[in-house]
Formats: sequence, structure tokens, C-alpha cells
Amino acid sequence: MKAPIMEVFSSIQGEGKLIGRRQIFIRFAGCNLDCIYCDTPESKNAANGIEISIEELSKSVSHLLTPDFHSISFTGGEPLLQADFIKLFLERNDFKSMLETNGSLPSQIKKIAGLIDYASVDIKLPEHFASDNKGDLWEKEVDSLNILIEKGANSYCKVVVLPTTKVDTVELIAKHIKKELNLPSKVPLVIQPASPVDYWVKHSPKLFKMSEKAGKHMDVLTIPQIHKLLKVR
Repeated sequence: MKAPIMEVFSSIQGEGKLIGRRQIFIRFAGCNLDCIYCDTPESKNAANGIEISIEELSKSVSHLLTPDFHSISFTGGEPLLQADFIKLFLERNDFKSMLETNGSLPSQIKKIAGLIDYASVDIKLPEHFASDNKGDLWEKEVDSLNILIEKGANSYCKVVVLPTTKVDTVELIAKHIKKELNLPSKVPLVIQPASPVDYWVKHSPKLFKMSEKAGKHMDVLTIPQIHKLLKVR
């Protein structure tokens, strides 16, 4: 079995609950969404990846292991387009794992949720797309979170906020997620200001208001992309 992979590399996790942890990132090529803020646009097209086998990937990962290694991060693109590949890889390799997903494919999450230790599920906003035909995306994202929580994955949801994002929208998301999650107390919301952060340096009060509003409903963290500030992958 092979999968289209853009790159395999070791770096510091710059987002979410595992921020600062040394991880080996497996970036898959191909995505089923087209977010306007995507920081790896070349990974949207599966044709940009190199077809790599489980054996080849395992060897690449073994060469990147360091004493401070924490876990594997499956990212993209959208890694769940290669759920069968990930399942087989994790069954053959005893690594702690993290899934970074847009959450739009709950049927694929079911295949691997029991093998995932940590998960970051994006909550998409209408302004994340050039068109507004995303339908029931929020419901799918919540379904994905519920599946992961049920299987014991340490999970959080992440919303990327743009300069155009309204404070009330962030509260609406938090309220919706709390209502629909089976165990809302187990899932914090990470508010991630979109990079570059120049806008947010000048508009930090807006971030505070977003956090305060969302904090009425969920445990909230506001975290920018630290790896971008360090200028590492």
C-alpha cells in the first residue's frame, strides 16, 4: 500500500495543546477542502505528493527519531483521505500519534480513532472558503470529535480566526460545540489567529473579546502558530 506524501520531517509542534513538543510530521498530499488561509497550499493536490509505501515511511521516520521525540503528527492536506494507510502504519509501528484534521470525514475517522492518542479537529467558518456551499460541515466536525473522544483520544477543536471573523461568530461556535458534544468538558477550544500575526498585534483586544465570549461555553486557549514565529516548518 502506498500514499501520496509531501514531506516527512522533524520539528516542534507550533499549534494547540501539544505546542512545544518535538514531533515527526507526516504531511500527506491531497485535501477535500479549499481553505483560503491554507499555509501549505501545495499540499492540496495529491499529484504533488510522492507515492511512498509503509515500509519506506517507517524507514524515513526511524532516521528522524531524536531523544526528545514525543509523537507522530499526521497532517496535510487532509490525512484522513489516507485513513487505511495510516491505520496500517500505526498497526505496524508503536508510536504515539496525533491527527490534525479538518474533521469533515467522520466515516474515515472511525477507521483509526482507536489508534490515535491526540487529535486536533478544525472548526471551519464561512469566511474560510471562497464559496459558501459547505453545508453540514459543522455537524461532521462535531461527529468526528465525538468519535475520537469515545475512543479515548485526547482531543481539542481549533478555529482559525481571520481579520474578518466576528466576535459573535466565535461564541456561536463554542455554544454549538458544547451543545452537540457528548463530553464537552473534555474538549477545549483553541482560538488560532491566522498568520501572519501583524494584524493581531494591533487588534489584540478583539482576541480577548473572542476568548471571553467563547469562554462562557468552553475551556478556551488562544495560541498563534509558534513555528511561524520561529521560522521553522
